[in-house]
Amino acid sequence: MEKQKNAVGRRKEAVTRIFLSKGDGKITVNGKDYKTYFPLVYLQNQVEAPLKTVESSDKFDVVVNATGGGVKGQAEATKLGIARALIEVSADYRPALKAAGLLKRDPRSVERKKPGRKKARKSFQFSKR
Repeated sequence: MEKQKNAVGRRKEAVTRIFLSKGDGKITVNGKDYKTYFPLVYLQNQVEAPLKTVESSDKFDVVVNATGGGVKGQAEATKLGIARALIEVSADYRPALKAAGLLKRDPRSVERKKPGRKKARKSFQFSKR
C-alpha cells in the first residue's frame, strides 16, 4: 500500500469519509481523537471493530470526516467505512469482515410522518366525550 485508501460509510442520515493509510493505529474523527469524539465505550468499540477483526489495530492510521446524523449513526457509518477501506487495502480481509457482519449497510432509517398523526405511528390523544 503506497498511498492512502478511502471509502464511504453511511447509516441513517450520517455519512463518513474514511482515509486509511499505513501508520501506528491513530484514529482521528473531525480533527479530534475518536475517544473524545465518541465518549461512550460501546461507540468506541464500534469504530475499532473492523480493525480488531482483521487484527491490524496498530498497522493503519484512520482519518474520518463525519457529517450529518447523530453520534451513534456516525460511529456505525465509520465502522462500515473502515471495513470497506480495509478491503481496498487487501482482499484477504474480506471473508473475516463478512463473517463478522461488518460489510452490511444497515438499511433502517426514520419512518416518515403520516398526516392526521402526531408522529409516524403515534396518534393524537383520543377523547371519547
